[in-house]
Amino acid sequence: MIILWTDALIFLLIAVMLLLGFYLRGKEYIKRPMQQIARSKTGMMSLTVLIFFVVVGLLDSIHFKPPEGHGNEIISALDYWATPLREHSEKTYSAPFAVYLYSKEMMTLPDGTEQWGYPRLQFGGAHLADPETEHLSDILEKAFYGWLQGAGLVVFFMVLLVSLLREPHKRFIVSPTAKAVWAVVFLVVSVNYMLVYLSAYYHVFGTDKVGEDVFYQAIKSIRTGLVIGTLTTLVMLPMALVFGIMAGFFRGWVDDVIQYVYTTLNSIPSVLLIAASILMVQVYMAAHEEKFTSVIVRADMRLLFLCLILGVTSWTGLCRLLRAETLKLREMEYVQAAQAMGVRRRVILLRHILPNVMHIVLISVVLDFSSLVLAEAVLSYINIGVDPTTYSWGNMINGARLEMAREPVVWWSLTASFIFMFALVLAANLFADTVRDAFDPRRGAYE
Repeated sequence: MIILWTDALIFLLIAVMLLLGFYLRGKEYIKRPMQQIARSKTGMMSLTVLIFFVVVGLLDSIHFKPPEGHGNEIISALDYWATPLREHSEKTYSAPFAVYLYSKEMMTLPDGTEQWGYPRLQFGGAHLADPETEHLSDILEKAFYGWLQGAGLVVFFMVLLVSLLREPHKRFIVSPTAKAVWAVVFLVVSVNYMLVYLSAYYHVFGTDKVGEDVFYQAIKSIRTGLVIGTLTTLVMLPMALVFGIMAGFFRGWVDDVIQYVYTTLNSIPSVLLIAASILMVQVYMAAHEEKFTSVIVRADMRLLFLCLILGVTSWTGLCRLLRAETLKLREMEYVQAAQAMGVRRRVILLRHILPNVMHIVLISVVLDFSSLVLAEAVLSYINIGVDPTTYSWGNMINGARLEMAREPVVWWSLTASFIFMFALVLAANLFADTVRDAFDPRRGAYE
């Protein structure tokens, strides 16, 4: 097993979240908002979609070297599962569900003569004897069969779960919120099972310029989006918490220094700072090639530094909010009473200030996640984002920029990246709205 830097940080983040959840369980100021989130249909439905993306991202974060005889490359568990998609490549562009190449070329017929036309694909629809008459019916048949298998799988586990649960929990399973969650699970599993089943016979989203499956690229890009959104938060959150609370509580010269730091940082255009940092990383890797012998290791190091620089440039907004909230909490009666009784400042910060700003932290973190996913797409579009060899929606959009200018138009790379990115960002925004409503005291979470 090979553990990359981003893999280690992802597992560390999961461990921290589990420990934090164990520590906060039973806390009244956390329990009530969580119950409100659990009663929200929109929140639970969007959370279900996010969990699906997280599972795919975690599968793509388990890296290892394949057995001998399968090359020396580093692959993930998702790559191993999607081996047919990786290996079934074509010569060049092909449209979704196509059986012929997208552009004409000179073909050599069985009798030795040459003809100008559309060659058959090596993989897509290769099982069809007569594509002209069998193509559409075969797609519909396999789509229905794949959807039926996925739907049957969900129904089986649903019935099994209901039969194993006791009576109090059965009522929760059939509650309106649970029914909405089951509907989303049914839709996500059945549709994705159908697409996976179809991908064994066709290129569901077509192929790119070098003949690589676009559906595989879109799935692999999920990890990049999640890494950008989560690891950047891991970098940004400690700085925002420490500096924001210190500036608001201690005031004086501490407040002045912290304000000077984040005001100066905000005065530097973030795009220029990111571009300079990425250039420094590239220069370092070029000077130490012996440390980066694998393409995936080089790409992972660039992704890690992109998360670091995004975290360094994005903590200032949350820091301002926490400073303002701490200035208000510092004057509250219970804090003043604790200071009058001689309670140590460290205890006041941990017991009175930090728990009362956590709703701002949770709201900001969830809201910033979607903006960071979009930031990766924008940065990759202008070639200062992730490595060009890394699968990401930004790189797909950047590649589609040139494809949209050709004739006929190659539209499916842009469409596939848009669909997956739209689903992730929409689910994150809807869940963020639910978290904001639950944790913001001004919205009645504690009434």
